[in-house]
Amino acid sequence: MMNLFRIYIVRPYLIIRYFFHWATRTGSFGPGQARHITSSSELSSGQSLQAALFRHHVKQYHESSCSVASVVSVVNVLRERYGCPGPTVTQQAILEKVRTAHWKERMEPDGYMGRRGLPPAVLKAVVQDSLMAYDVPFKKVEMIQGAITQDREMQQILGHLSNFQFLDNCLIIAHFDQGSFINELNIPHISPVGGFDPSSGLVSILDVDPDQKLAYNIPLNRFYKGIATPYAGVFRPFGYDRGGVVVVHLD
Repeated sequence: MMNLFRIYIVRPYLIIRYFFHWATRTGSFGPGQARHITSSSELSSGQSLQAALFRHHVKQYHESSCSVASVVSVVNVLRERYGCPGPTVTQQAILEKVRTAHWKERMEPDGYMGRRGLPPAVLKAVVQDSLMAYDVPFKKVEMIQGAITQDREMQQILGHLSNFQFLDNCLIIAHFDQGSFINELNIPHISPVGGFDPSSGLVSILDVDPDQKLAYNIPLNRFYKGIATPYAGVFRPFGYDRGGVVVVHLD
């Protein structure tokens, strides 16, 4: 039943919405469009978390596995930082090791009980349990859900972006409407934040979508809108309301 709902309701709706934004030059086709980072190779050198994220960036292995690519990237970054023994963790290996919320089953074509991917609260649990499964030190994992009419969440997220960029004491995974950031369908998507420049107000996204060959920058207001605007109502049966960020705090 869920598959039929996806095929005959969700996908046609998303395609119509995409062409509406294209025709009206709104959404990601409007002002503040994403700009690709063409010199990303220079960002992968050094010992900062930002540099390590570029080194350990991987692409998702199928259309619903953005959570796997994002989480394994964060795990490998922190394993490098803390000198954890063993080889680089792969996407297939982490799915076998971390069984929280039927993560592996959610990646399969029919999902787990018809649900694919990870809503923000489930993503938080999977991130936390993945770090524990690989004995990676961390202070806490926090999930902040976007709220379009409230400034408190915006200020919290802005503080975490600054801490990531300048204090090197946290990592941030964004759960967002991909079509709000780039010229794609308006679907829930997950990718790590790769940087923040307060002088320009640009947020860097290390998009795990294999169609996005390069990282890209988006304005802060577009970043917040992408994580705060409610997902289309057609996603509620699958457990999705709106996005947010998952923050891994380090000691």
